[in-house]
Amino acid sequence: MADNFVMELTGKEFDSYIKKGVVLIDFFAEWCMPCLMMAPVIDELAEKYKGKVKFGKVNIDGESGLANKYGIRSIPNFVLFKNGVKVDQFVGAMSAENFDGKLKKYT
Repeated sequence: MADNFVMELTGKEFDSYIKKGVVLIDFFAEWCMPCLMMAPVIDELAEKYKGKVKFGKVNIDGESGLANKYGIRSIPNFVLFKNGVKVDQFVGAMSAENFDGKLKKYT
């Protein structure tokens, strides 16, 4: 599910990926219909915010340790980091406009 702008991450590269700048991580599962509905929204925002916000995805089925570490109990779940520190979290599907409004606060 990863593309040019949204990298699918594992526990190995996660910490180094979120270390610098503003990073949005999409915690998802392939069986989750709202997660699948959000994928094109995330791709669109990743293109719009290229150079300002890095985007990554974590499949909770393969990376339950990361999901537990960040308290992911329901999906889709989006965690926003700034220089490696969690600064915000959004749960559930939302429109691109709504999501864009949330990201603008951090760019």
